[in-house]
Amino acid sequence: MAPNGGRVTVDDAVLVPLPEQLAVRAREEPARIALTFVDYAVDRSGTATSLTYEQLFGRVCAFSARIAARQRRGSRLAIVAPQGLDYVVAFLGALRAGIIAVPLFPPDLPGHSGRLDAVFADCEPAGVATTSAALPSVRAFLEARRRTAGVVVIDEPGLDGTADAGTRGPARTVGQAPPVALRAEDLAYLQYTSGSTRSPAGVLISHGNIAANAAQAAAAYFDGRAGLTLVSWLPLFHDMGLVLVVGGCVAGGYPAVFMDPGAFLTKPVRWLRLLSSSPGAATFAPNFAFDFCASRISAEDAAGLWLGDVATMVNGAEPVQPRTLDRFARRFGPQGLRPEVIRPSYGLAEATVYVCGSAEPAAARVLQVDQEWLGAGQVMPASRSGRAGEPPGEPHGLVSCGRPVGQLVAIVDPATSRVLPDGMVGEIWVHGPNVAHGYWRNPELSRTTFGQLLAPDLGGPATPGRGATVGERAGDRPVGPWLRTGDLGVLDGGELFVTGRLKDVIVIDGRNHYPQDVEAAVEDVHEALGRHRTAAFSVPGDDGERVVVVAEISRRALDGGWDPATVEQAVRGAVSDRHGLAVHDVVLTRPGSVPRTTSGKIARRASRQRYLAGGFSRVGSAS
Repeated sequence: MAPNGGRVTVDDAVLVPLPEQLAVRAREEPARIALTFVDYAVDRSGTATSLTYEQLFGRVCAFSARIAARQRRGSRLAIVAPQGLDYVVAFLGALRAGIIAVPLFPPDLPGHSGRLDAVFADCEPAGVATTSAALPSVRAFLEARRRTAGVVVIDEPGLDGTADAGTRGPARTVGQAPPVALRAEDLAYLQYTSGSTRSPAGVLISHGNIAANAAQAAAAYFDGRAGLTLVSWLPLFHDMGLVLVVGGCVAGGYPAVFMDPGAFLTKPVRWLRLLSSSPGAATFAPNFAFDFCASRISAEDAAGLWLGDVATMVNGAEPVQPRTLDRFARRFGPQGLRPEVIRPSYGLAEATVYVCGSAEPAAARVLQVDQEWLGAGQVMPASRSGRAGEPPGEPHGLVSCGRPVGQLVAIVDPATSRVLPDGMVGEIWVHGPNVAHGYWRNPELSRTTFGQLLAPDLGGPATPGRGATVGERAGDRPVGPWLRTGDLGVLDGGELFVTGRLKDVIVIDGRNHYPQDVEAAVEDVHEALGRHRTAAFSVPGDDGERVVVVAEISRRALDGGWDPATVEQAVRGAVSDRHGLAVHDVVLTRPGSVPRTTSGKIARRASRQRYLAGGFSRVGSAS
């Protein structure tokens, strides 16, 4: 990576579009396994199907020829297919044809058909790619919503003379439909955001963005190490699943083994079994997945695991909790898991996916800071926070997400656009070749999100007291353009610590309280509460903002009997003890009631809207 006039750039060789990189791998290592999908739908023990680089390239070329005959370059192709090899074929095939891919999910994904329709209305796809198994539900969805996009079946045999091309060898049409000329700046796909704080918006990801970010992530997590196998259960329509599986396999040359998210959620030990059986496994998942495994995998299931050879476990996509790292490491230490392989990270779709991560395997760095000082916007070690004659304040753990690779990160006062010094909480801003071009057909939101400029007097070299920036060429910080992430964080020793989401922050009496911390305080206070099933937010009241906690009661508690008054008292007590907050209302509700995004995150804004509309059905009679 090479600096250029204060901007972070990458060598042209890194920015080669994925279809061209796949062609090279198919030519140079045709027989090497590229992708393996493990299907648990028919056989509970899993059935593995693989494609070599040659086979993958053949199928991609065949699909590319088919879709190019149906759609013009620059039109959109919605990939509305189940997790599997066909999904990857459709995505890369669209890219090779110069058609803009839109990675989505089947319409039968529970609770998200409305979001799917909103995305269709926004991007107006000319075509829809799906599989023969999902075709009936896709057609029913299109008819019900009166959508006219043409449907192409990815796995339909015999088309273009490629019968069974995916398993028997390269497609016979290779060379008959040459790829279109692709440039790094050309639009590759629309990555629709999960919509946890707003309606879904299509992020414009270029061929250069995904190539650069795949290289950045590989440098951060793998550092050129050979013999790794990527393992994932993340959905391919999610930015982390797409970039790290497809990008890692094609650009990085690492074989990838993946499964359906539902297979993981049904039986989480499947993920760890794949890690146990894959040489040099490298994997990635949100924080909740680590907690989920620690609490749901039985001693009997864990007995046959060996995790001593796992190379990397990236924890990202949502705030990383210190207790999760400790719980997961202790739970699977007997299976050989080394705590230092767990790598807390930070990223977002607007930066393709990866922004910060640990550069070397080491125990995660956790800052114990004073909670009251943090609420006031400053990091102060808890051990030094007490005033003269007073004891130290309540400690709060912040987990380091490491440093950026090949890009810049700054902590900025969003009101003044001035870079803040180390130790001050502000908005996280990002600059680099992985930062997307904007949002689809939304120039105003694109300008305010992707076109930010630092205050002019601070656009030069960083100096103590004038604000700090971390990343390549941080000393020649550019004035802009910068991506404002909407996330809050702080820099300490050149490392990023994420504190929360700007729009989710609960402000009571001038103090900031982070909802994920309030939720974490609640989850363990009573066995009747479901884990990762709580939303905390504020609502307006006569005397200012008021705190509301919505918590799902576990199915086991509903079936076995529980006391609502005791649970409510425990919730109020935990929030008061940990955060000094009085909870205005505790809503105890049934499993599945708290809204979540398609990537599994708590949708706090949607929860707040549902609460204000009286949409939660309460169980028990405590409130």
